[in-house]
Amino acid sequence: MIVDADGRVDAARYIASPNCDERPPGEAITLLVIHSISLPPGEFGGDAILRLFTNDLDCAAHPYYRSLAGIKVSAHFLIRRTGELLQFVPCSRRAWHAGVSAWRGRGGCNDFSIGVELEGADDMPFAEPQYRVLAELTRGLRASHPIVDIVGHCDIAPVRKTDPGPSFDWARFRNSIA
Repeated sequence: MIVDADGRVDAARYIASPNCDERPPGEAITLLVIHSISLPPGEFGGDAILRLFTNDLDCAAHPYYRSLAGIKVSAHFLIRRTGELLQFVPCSRRAWHAGVSAWRGRGGCNDFSIGVELEGADDMPFAEPQYRVLAELTRGLRASHPIVDIVGHCDIAPVRKTDPGPSFDWARFRNSIA
Protein backbone atom coordinates (compact mmCIF):
# COMPACT_ATOMS: atom_id res chain seq x y z
CA MET A 1 0.00 0.00 0.00
CA ILE A 2 1.20 3.43 -0.88
CA VAL A 3 0.59 6.55 1.21
CA ASP A 4 0.53 9.68 -0.96
CA ALA A 5 1.82 13.14 -0.04
CA ASP A 6 -1.58 14.11 1.40
CA GLY A 7 -1.66 11.03 3.63
CA ARG A 8 -4.19 9.01 1.67
CA VAL A 9 -3.69 5.30 1.03
CA ASP A 10 -4.19 4.11 -2.52
CA ALA A 11 -5.93 0.84 -1.53
CA ALA A 12 -8.50 2.48 0.75
CA ARG A 13 -11.97 3.74 -0.04
CA TYR A 14 -12.01 7.31 1.23
CA ILE A 15 -14.98 8.67 3.20
CA ALA A 16 -14.17 12.08 4.70
CA SER A 17 -14.81 12.56 8.40
CA PRO A 18 -15.20 16.09 9.79
CA ASN A 19 -13.83 14.80 13.12
CA CYS A 20 -10.21 15.75 12.62
CA ASP A 21 -7.93 18.75 12.69
CA GLU A 22 -4.36 19.80 12.04
CA ARG A 23 -1.54 18.07 13.84
CA PRO A 24 0.79 20.31 15.86
CA PRO A 25 3.44 21.84 13.56
CA GLY A 26 6.41 19.56 12.93
CA GLU A 27 4.83 16.62 14.75
CA ALA A 28 6.20 13.26 13.58
CA ILE A 29 3.90 10.24 13.45
CA THR A 30 5.63 7.68 15.65
CA LEU A 31 2.75 5.62 17.04
CA LEU A 32 0.20 3.26 15.47
CA VAL A 33 -2.85 2.54 17.63
CA ILE A 34 -5.04 -0.50 16.97
CA HIS A 35 -8.65 -0.33 18.09
CA SER A 36 -11.75 -2.46 17.66
CA ILE A 37 -15.31 -1.31 17.16
CA SER A 38 -18.72 -2.74 16.36
CA LEU A 39 -22.05 -0.95 16.30
CA PRO A 40 -24.22 -2.07 17.90
CA PRO A 41 -21.71 -3.94 20.10
CA GLY A 42 -21.08 -7.46 18.84
CA GLU A 43 -22.82 -6.88 15.50
CA PHE A 44 -20.93 -6.54 12.23
CA GLY A 45 -21.70 -5.07 8.83
CA GLY A 46 -24.01 -2.19 8.18
CA ASP A 47 -23.13 1.47 8.07
CA ALA A 48 -23.30 2.52 11.74
CA ILE A 49 -19.53 2.92 12.14
CA LEU A 50 -19.34 5.05 9.00
CA ARG A 51 -22.26 7.13 10.23
CA LEU A 52 -20.63 7.58 13.65
CA PHE A 53 -17.37 8.78 12.09
CA THR A 54 -19.23 11.21 9.79
CA ASN A 55 -21.62 12.55 12.48
CA ASP A 56 -24.62 11.03 10.71
CA LEU A 57 -25.58 8.28 13.19
CA ASP A 58 -29.28 8.20 14.08
CA CYS A 59 -28.98 7.87 17.85
CA ALA A 60 -32.63 6.79 18.06
CA ALA A 61 -32.09 3.79 15.74
CA HIS A 62 -30.78 1.50 18.52
CA PRO A 63 -30.86 1.77 22.33
CA TYR A 64 -27.03 1.63 22.53
CA TYR A 65 -26.65 4.57 20.17
CA ARG A 66 -28.21 6.92 22.74
CA SER A 67 -24.91 6.76 24.64
CA LEU A 68 -23.15 8.10 21.53
CA ALA A 69 -25.27 11.22 21.10
CA GLY A 70 -23.09 14.26 20.55
CA ILE A 71 -19.84 12.29 20.42
CA LYS A 72 -17.45 13.36 17.68
CA VAL A 73 -14.88 10.65 16.96
CA SER A 74 -13.01 9.25 14.01
CA ALA A 75 -10.09 7.07 13.07
CA HIS A 76 -7.76 7.23 10.15
CA PHE A 77 -8.77 3.73 9.00
CA LEU A 78 -11.38 1.01 9.45
CA ILE A 79 -10.74 -2.56 8.37
CA ARG A 80 -13.98 -4.48 7.91
CA ARG A 81 -14.20 -8.19 8.68
CA THR A 82 -14.11 -8.81 4.92
CA GLY A 83 -10.79 -6.99 4.65
CA GLU A 84 -12.29 -3.89 3.05
CA LEU A 85 -10.16 -0.89 3.94
CA LEU A 86 -11.82 2.48 4.54
CA GLN A 87 -10.02 5.73 5.27
CA PHE A 88 -11.74 8.61 7.06
CA VAL A 89 -8.88 11.02 7.79
CA PRO A 90 -5.65 11.60 5.85
CA CYS A 91 -2.60 10.55 7.86
CA SER A 92 -1.33 14.11 7.67
CA ARG A 93 -4.25 15.24 9.86
CA ARG A 94 -5.11 14.39 13.46
CA ALA A 95 -8.02 11.95 13.78
CA TRP A 96 -9.94 11.92 17.05
CA HIS A 97 -9.45 8.27 18.02
CA ALA A 98 -7.33 8.11 21.19
CA GLY A 99 -9.17 10.43 23.57
CA VAL A 100 -7.48 11.03 26.90
CA SER A 101 -4.34 8.97 26.40
CA ALA A 102 -0.63 8.66 27.05
CA TRP A 103 2.25 6.59 25.72
CA ARG A 104 5.70 6.44 27.32
CA GLY A 105 4.82 9.39 29.55
CA ARG A 106 3.60 11.58 26.72
CA GLY A 107 -0.06 12.61 26.65
CA GLY A 108 -2.27 13.53 23.73
CA CYS A 109 -1.61 10.49 21.55
CA ASN A 110 -3.80 11.84 18.75
CA ASP A 111 -1.03 14.37 18.08
CA PHE A 112 1.55 11.76 17.05
CA SER A 113 -0.41 8.64 16.10
CA ILE A 114 -2.44 6.97 13.41
CA GLY A 115 -5.57 5.11 14.50
CA VAL A 116 -6.74 1.90 12.85
CA GLU A 117 -10.11 0.43 13.81
CA LEU A 118 -10.79 -3.25 13.26
CA GLU A 119 -14.43 -4.19 12.96
CA GLY A 120 -14.73 -6.53 15.89
CA ALA A 121 -15.18 -7.00 19.61
CA ASP A 122 -12.81 -7.75 22.48
CA ASP A 123 -14.16 -11.25 23.00
CA MET A 124 -14.45 -12.44 19.38
CA PRO A 125 -11.66 -13.58 17.06
CA PHE A 126 -10.75 -11.20 14.26
CA ALA A 127 -11.03 -12.40 10.66
CA GLU A 128 -8.15 -13.60 8.49
CA PRO A 129 -8.63 -10.81 5.89
CA GLN A 130 -8.34 -8.21 8.67
CA TYR A 131 -4.91 -9.49 9.73
CA ARG A 132 -3.74 -9.55 6.10
CA VAL A 133 -4.90 -6.00 5.36
CA LEU A 134 -3.65 -4.69 8.71
CA ALA A 135 -0.18 -6.10 7.95
CA GLU A 136 -0.15 -4.56 4.45
CA LEU A 137 -1.37 -1.22 5.79
CA THR A 138 1.19 -1.25 8.60
CA ARG A 139 4.03 -1.90 6.16
CA GLY A 140 2.83 1.00 3.98
CA LEU A 141 2.50 3.35 6.94
CA ARG A 142 5.94 2.42 8.26
CA ALA A 143 7.43 3.12 4.83
CA SER A 144 6.05 6.66 4.91
CA HIS A 145 6.21 7.56 8.62
CA PRO A 146 8.77 7.03 11.40
CA ILE A 147 6.48 4.70 13.40
CA VAL A 148 8.42 3.15 16.27
CA ASP A 149 5.60 1.74 18.43
CA ILE A 150 2.45 -0.23 17.67
CA VAL A 151 0.00 -0.57 20.54
CA GLY A 152 -3.62 -1.21 21.37
CA HIS A 153 -6.05 1.42 22.57
CA CYS A 154 -5.89 -0.44 25.90
CA ASP A 155 -2.18 0.44 26.17
CA ILE A 156 -2.64 4.20 25.82
CA ALA A 157 -5.88 4.49 27.83
CA PRO A 158 -5.78 1.48 30.19
CA VAL A 159 -8.33 2.81 32.67
CA ARG A 160 -10.92 3.59 29.97
CA LYS A 161 -10.38 1.11 27.14
CA THR A 162 -9.86 -2.62 26.59
CA ASP A 163 -9.68 -2.82 22.79
CA PRO A 164 -8.58 -4.49 20.66
CA GLY A 165 -8.96 -7.01 23.48
CA PRO A 166 -7.67 -10.48 24.30
CA SER A 167 -8.95 -11.94 21.03
CA PHE A 168 -6.48 -9.89 19.00
CA ASP A 169 -3.50 -12.11 18.17
CA TRP A 170 -0.53 -9.80 18.74
CA ALA A 171 2.05 -12.52 18.02
CA ARG A 172 0.44 -13.33 14.68
CA PHE A 173 0.26 -9.65 13.75
CA ARG A 174 3.84 -8.89 14.79
CA ASN A 175 5.14 -11.91 12.83
CA SER A 176 3.27 -10.72 9.76
CA ILE A 177 5.02 -7.33 9.76
CA ALA A 178 8.52 -8.52 10.72
